[in-house]
Amino acid sequence: MSSAPTALVIGGTGPTGPGVVNGLLDRGHDVTILHTGRHEVDTIPDHVEHVHTNPFRIDEVAEALGARTFDVVYAMYGRLRDLAPFFVDRTDRFVAVGGIPVYRGISNPGANTPSGMTVPIRETAALAVDDPNEKVAKIAATERVVFERHPRATLFRYPLIYGPGQINPREWLVVRRVLDGRRRIIVADGGLTLRAAAFGPNASHALCLAVDHPEASAGRAYNVTDTHSLTAAQTIEVIAAALDAEVELVSLPGELATPAWPFLGKATTGHQLLGTDRLLAELGYEDVMPTAEAIAFTARHLAEHPVERGSATERRLQDPFDYEAEDRLIETYRRVVGPADEVASAYDPGFADRYAPGSDRWRTARSDGPT
Repeated sequence: MSSAPTALVIGGTGPTGPGVVNGLLDRGHDVTILHTGRHEVDTIPDHVEHVHTNPFRIDEVAEALGARTFDVVYAMYGRLRDLAPFFVDRTDRFVAVGGIPVYRGISNPGANTPSGMTVPIRETAALAVDDPNEKVAKIAATERVVFERHPRATLFRYPLIYGPGQINPREWLVVRRVLDGRRRIIVADGGLTLRAAAFGPNASHALCLAVDHPEASAGRAYNVTDTHSLTAAQTIEVIAAALDAEVELVSLPGELATPAWPFLGKATTGHQLLGTDRLLAELGYEDVMPTAEAIAFTARHLAEHPVERGSATERRLQDPFDYEAEDRLIETYRRVVGPADEVASAYDPGFADRYAPGSDRWRTARSDGPT
């Protein structure tokens, strides 16, 4: 009989599940995955046991598992508020995956004063316990259930997950445009918005650190994101470069840049940047693949394995890919703001960046003037 520690991964076949399964196998665990069986992946070894049931129905989970116990349970899918009570006395370590909508202000920026999110958002930020959106309020309530039932649990808060197998392939919005020959892409407010995201293998690695550091991670919640975050504009530039394409980024005011909203995942340009100090300091996290490299990898993967046009996955991204409408918006905006551009160009306040090239000449010239 094997004396290896046992692990149950609920889910296991999504964008981060296989990485967790294989990470646990590499650490010597005897791994079982519990999932519906609708999505099998070839990155999980054949010897891994599969339990096929519905993780959203706790009675079916109970029937499928019987009296089995596990040294560690990873709850990555299913109804977490039911799974947490079920596994009391059935596991020594409960590791759960939640999401960043748990933070107050993510879904409703006006709930905070000033409106929007702090930068970065740390784990100590206020949670959306009273959010008017019932779905969001349930996320916060579920976290409370997890720690009430498993005081030594570890909870990881996911942002947007990207990479092979991703559920919402944000990068496809740019990749499809490049494949379609589109070379003008609208960005909102200069494309300066920062949005937390994690490359799938990076997130998997973060989750596996909970078993590497059981004492440090006990009773803790961690933000999960790549160590570095790129702005929307930088992300688009990386995607285009990965596909050997040159694109023009056309900046429009956020409230007018409606074609840019699907890429941002929201209709505002406020930042949603996670702080990962706790993950780095307590668990020693490091990216498996750096952000720019991971985004480029994802872009090439999507170009080689394109999202089906008009599919449910593409419709979920809420982008009509209406290039004629985008061009009309660009031309109308440029025509309207043209006179303002002339006025702005004529106004010279004498400003110069103190550290830009030629700044020494600027300081010399200024020192000759009145003090």
